[in-house]
Amino acid sequence: MDWLKARAAASPQKMALIIGEESWTYAELDGMAAGTAAALLNHGIQPGDTVAALLTNSLEYVCLIHALARIGAVLVPLNTRLTAKEIRWQVKHIGCKWIVTAKKIEEIMNCEQLIMNNEWLQPRDSFTIHNSQFTIHYSQAIVFTSGTSGQPKGAMITFANHFWSATASAYRLGVHSDDRWLSVLPLYHAGGLAVIFRSCLYGTAAILHHRFNLDAINHSLDNDGATLISLVPTMLHRLLETRGHWPASLRLILLGGASAPVELVEQANALPRTVSREPLSVTRHAQLEHGLRITDYAPPLVAPTYGLTEAASQVATMQPEEAARKPGSVGKPLMFTSVKIVGEDGAALPLGEIGEIVVAGPTVMAGYFEKSELEIGDYETVQSPISNPQSLKTGDLGYLDADGDLWLVQRRTDLIVSGGENVYPSEVEAVLKEHTAVAQTCVVGVPHPEWGQQVAAMIQLTPGQSVTAEALIAFCRQRLAGYKIPRLIRFVDALPQTASGKIARRRVAEMLRGT
Repeated sequence: MDWLKARAAASPQKMALIIGEESWTYAELDGMAAGTAAALLNHGIQPGDTVAALLTNSLEYVCLIHALARIGAVLVPLNTRLTAKEIRWQVKHIGCKWIVTAKKIEEIMNCEQLIMNNEWLQPRDSFTIHNSQFTIHYSQAIVFTSGTSGQPKGAMITFANHFWSATASAYRLGVHSDDRWLSVLPLYHAGGLAVIFRSCLYGTAAILHHRFNLDAINHSLDNDGATLISLVPTMLHRLLETRGHWPASLRLILLGGASAPVELVEQANALPRTVSREPLSVTRHAQLEHGLRITDYAPPLVAPTYGLTEAASQVATMQPEEAARKPGSVGKPLMFTSVKIVGEDGAALPLGEIGEIVVAGPTVMAGYFEKSELEIGDYETVQSPISNPQSLKTGDLGYLDADGDLWLVQRRTDLIVSGGENVYPSEVEAVLKEHTAVAQTCVVGVPHPEWGQQVAAMIQLTPGQSVTAEALIAFCRQRLAGYKIPRLIRFVDALPQTASGKIARRRVAEMLRGT
């Protein structure tokens, strides 16, 4: 079933999308998505094609997401912060014939560029595509994520993954008829895509921002009637520096993307909230400043969550009241999802023991993309995730307590999470080693008060060679996205080693923390 078309038929006049001062109903969004689908077909895109998208959050991007789903083409969302070299690799890896952009990109090769414009959004009253061969287990998107090998991997996210994720999230967080989900997460992230599909399935509105801009987010919180907001700890930290209270409409802050400091959650929950003397009107959110007062008491807002791209964003989430009572935990797995902790031998560990987190259930991806899996028929071989749930070894470390609540010890063994973005050390190390002055290097994450973690590198120079930290940073800037560039560089005569001769990564991290 076409979810957007079904939603437009059920509640055509309900608010669907808010961006800045503009808003669109589901009927209007459905018409524009139909126009976009027509434009894509006119350009030659067919069901089963993989279509890369290099766009910032926008109305056009939302319409493209729904249009590709309507056609039966698979979205490959590209991180707009990547370099041209990184983008070329991802496009070539998937074998995308098409890339949709807002402007011409000279550095992109071997695929046809389609420049999206307002003409694509011209509404179409009716639009029929016969996709009877597709099922709910067909891939909606291939979303790149950092894999255990250090090379980005394409996680195949199906419509079933989105559906069960939306259903389980609704059971855990609830759905109100006037919900408005404020999202600053980029649409190339699984969390950003989740808000778009969940809102459509729920019949609620999404408030979409182009990026995280403090003034714009604060204005939106106070004037757009947001009831939920998705944030990473860095974003929440910045908001708390600029706000004296939360708006009356806000009922929940979904906090994920990185481990959240207990102090940050407590500070957010302690912030007072405005309350209206009159019942909140769905149609008059923008006038909340009239008749408001500040209350010293408000129920907790922050719901810590743990998730990953490969599981369509959410795995476990703790209700705000429980999170305030048990700070540090991310709560129980969502409905339909199971979590177990295993040792190195793969056997389940007792409660309280730290091991690798293994996730199973219908939100787990169909698999990582490989060339042989591109054919439409391959997507049909995915078995029912209810009777035969997919299982995923996350590489993350954690434990379950006596209540069945999950506690995270570390987000992947070596993965760096900086400002909500994943950075795999081996990728940065490979770039640094391209410099002739670098003999060996070890890249780790060190604590940072704003970003959560900062990328840091310890470097052993090639004999007879010299280079400055500034020169290496400039070297990396030409080859890596900005969030992957090491901001702290320390030169040593020799990298510390373990007894077996391997680089002692933990020791490197300890030494760099003291820098």
